Amino acid sequence: MALFSDLTDIDLEKQVAALSRELSALKRTVARRGGSYYEGGRDAAADTYSDFMDRISDHLPAVRRRAHALETTARDHPAATAAVGLVVLGLVATLVFSRR
Repeated sequence: MALFSDLTDIDLEKQVAALSRELSALKRTVARRGGSYYEGGRDAAADTYSDFMDRISDHLPAVRRRAHALETTARDHPAATAAVGLVVLGLVATLVFSRR
């Protein structure tokens, strides 16, 4: 009986060692793929940001002028600004709490 248990222990040790090597290989593969996906995502995000800035840079002066006009209007009519702000806040709160 002792001989059988020794053979079983040796087989289990071999299997554990083989599984350990396979797990190490899988970890290396996942690390390589993860790194390449990260680099690809980073490059795609940089390209998207560059395209976005190219498109919006021509329109920035007009956006700044409208923002300044909006700021002036808000300063001239603070009660209306507060009312609009509360309505927007209420709508956002309704949307957030209705999704739950």
